[in-house]
Amino acid sequence: MLETILSGLKVVDLTQNVAGPFCTQVLGDLGAEVIKIERPGRGDDTRDWRPPETGGQSATFLALNRNKASMTVDVDRPEGRRLVRELAATADVFVHSMKPGSAEARGLGAGDLRGANPRLVYCAISAFGAVGPLKALPGYDPLMQAFTGIMSTTGEAGGDPVRVGVSLIDMGTGLWAALGIMAGLMRRSASGEGMAVEASLMDTGISWMTVFVASYLATGRLPAKLGSAMAMTAPYELFASADGHVFIAAGNDRLFGKVCAGLGCPELAGDARFASNPMRVANRAALKAAIEAVTAGRSTAEIVAALRAVGAPCSEMNDVAGMLGHAQVAAAEMIRDLPVAGAENHQVVALPLKAGGRRSRASNPPPALGAATDQVLAELGYDVAAVERLRAEGVIG
Repeated sequence: MLETILSGLKVVDLTQNVAGPFCTQVLGDLGAEVIKIERPGRGDDTRDWRPPETGGQSATFLALNRNKASMTVDVDRPEGRRLVRELAATADVFVHSMKPGSAEARGLGAGDLRGANPRLVYCAISAFGAVGPLKALPGYDPLMQAFTGIMSTTGEAGGDPVRVGVSLIDMGTGLWAALGIMAGLMRRSASGEGMAVEASLMDTGISWMTVFVASYLATGRLPAKLGSAMAMTAPYELFASADGHVFIAAGNDRLFGKVCAGLGCPELAGDARFASNPMRVANRAALKAAIEAVTAGRSTAEIVAALRAVGAPCSEMNDVAGMLGHAQVAAAEMIRDLPVAGAENHQVVALPLKAGGRRSRASNPPPALGAATDQVLAELGYDVAAVERLRAEGVIG
């Protein structure tokens, strides 16, 4: 099953914040042993991203770091870097999120680690990538939403650009990194040799803009902000109801007919202005007004029930509480219990994959800072005296 796919593989995780930890959490959910290397005394930045808190711990850190062990090492010290190299020599995967050149300057580059361990799959995650004039700059998700143009397409027409609320670039980069690592492991299974892979926030943001880029290259016109609507099809946006909003999506003429039938306004399907998708796009404002003349007087539940009864794609506009309370979400088992210290009722979002009809059951809570340091060093052959010396010198926490 899913939690055994990577069983027996060791991942050394020198990442923090969101993209890298999301990547390695996916690997941990798939059964890998993930050793998270953190700074002594402080750890991953997200340990301090609070409020909100759960059981006195950062909710953000808890969301991104299950199924890992924590080891504290100061990689700015020569002996700390030596410890990381020793650990990487025993590992299958090494992941870091340092700026391009930083790992190499510390003797932790792909050439250094793969020279000692050719089977190693080495993954570097960065902001702008390893080449180009901006390669040394830091980056965060909203900064990259601005840089790659995502913000320019998000928001209401005539309004200011708006950040997409979820960290889609960070988490998307984590997924691309995980996919690259899996590809590297597949290559290794065939050749016996690992490889180096890279993922960057910029590349991910550009890839999410694929359709907008295609549209611009085809027309020379910049994509406009359309709120909840989509430029290429209509109706395909939120419509006001008497008590909220409903998203109605009709991606073809057949579905538009179903929308009209479900709403009890079949005359719209016969209106020449709305006879085809290009016509509906051209007359989007008139179409929205006509549909909202019907939906504004009905409840969200009534509209959704009527449209689903005829097979017209739609959804109520949920907030987080509404989504979590929906019977479909409960049936999917996407929310699972994962007790942590101080919060026995703690829950997390599950890995969004199934195998054999069920999700990963890997269920170790996020680690306390440095909790596995002594154990990992013992496995590398360090005795108690050597560990205490390293701790006294500040190399480990």
